[in-house]
Amino acid sequence: MKTKTSPTTNSMNRSPLRCGLFLIALLLACFGLSPAAQAVDPPPDGGYPNQNTAEGEDALFSLGIGFNNTAVGFQALFSNTNGNDNTAVGYGALYQNISGDFNTASGFQALYFNTTGKRNTAHGLNALYANTTGDNNTAIGQFALASNTTGKNNIGVGISAGSGFSTGSNNIDIGNAGADGDSKTIRIGDSHQTATFIAGISGVTVAGGVGVIIDSNGHLGTVNSSARFKDNIQPMDKASEVICALKPVTFRYKQEIDPDAIPQFGLVAEDVEKVNPDLVARDDHGKPFTVRYDAVNAMLLNEFLKEHKKVEAQQRTIGQLKSNAAKQEATISELKKDVQVLTAQIKEQAAQIQKVSAQMELDRFAPRTVANK
Repeated sequence: MKTKTSPTTNSMNRSPLRCGLFLIALLLACFGLSPAAQAVDPPPDGGYPNQNTAEGEDALFSLGIGFNNTAVGFQALFSNTNGNDNTAVGYGALYQNISGDFNTASGFQALYFNTTGKRNTAHGLNALYANTTGDNNTAIGQFALASNTTGKNNIGVGISAGSGFSTGSNNIDIGNAGADGDSKTIRIGDSHQTATFIAGISGVTVAGGVGVIIDSNGHLGTVNSSARFKDNIQPMDKASEVICALKPVTFRYKQEIDPDAIPQFGLVAEDVEKVNPDLVARDDHGKPFTVRYDAVNAMLLNEFLKEHKKVEAQQRTIGQLKSNAAKQEATISELKKDVQVLTAQIKEQAAQIQKVSAQMELDRFAPRTVANK
């Protein structure tokens, strides 16, 4: 009689080696099928010597002795040979950089033409696109500082900010394209902005400060009064007499300008233009916009000084007349004294004459004795 062997008993009687091999194969199969363990195709470029990292087709393609560079994207840092400490993220970012150091570019062709420029930061499509040797520039926004080639220390924030110049340095452009030839210039906003609010100014007293003025192009500044800024300095003389024809008025600004309708005092630019066009400031269309009250004040001072000189001359004349009058008064006083003395003398003489006359009258009527011979 044959005895049947159960599967369990059979498995227990199998070789331990066969079981171990089966488990290893099963584990390897599971590990291979695990999503986290699947190989990336194509494999990453990975790290390179000198702490360089590149990911993307032709990224850091020309790398030589440069170190600490990171390139992510098609042809990012493509031409870099010995530039150090650069970061390029995006298609063609820092493409032509050769030896520039400490640059950061993120965005399509950001800092594309940079070759030796250092310490530049560009974020956005074509930001600092044309920069070649310029240093210390910061561009944030599409096409920000896109035309800059050799300019240094520029800041552009906003779409196309600072894209209007190529070689200027030390400019700050926020929401403004700037202008060709700009250098050491700050531009904030453009024609799309119609109002400006800046905190920390209203109510703050600056001792010894000067007033700020603005022209029709939005250019801020102050009025310089030193002789080193002036030519053809001449006395004002009669040029200020036109202010006598000005017509001061009271008024209120229109509702949309001043809802509180605060009473105002001043002049009307159109009226002033008829008297003297030089006393009017114009808008960007050439129309009268406001009155140059600073010039009016100077002309008022000139007229005041002219009148003051007249008053001084009159005072001198009056003083002279008073002096003469005082002298005359003194003379008259002396004459009065003389008259009084003469009057007293005349009275005394009259009294003496009267006495003599009386005596003579008595002598005439007195009896006379005739002597006998």
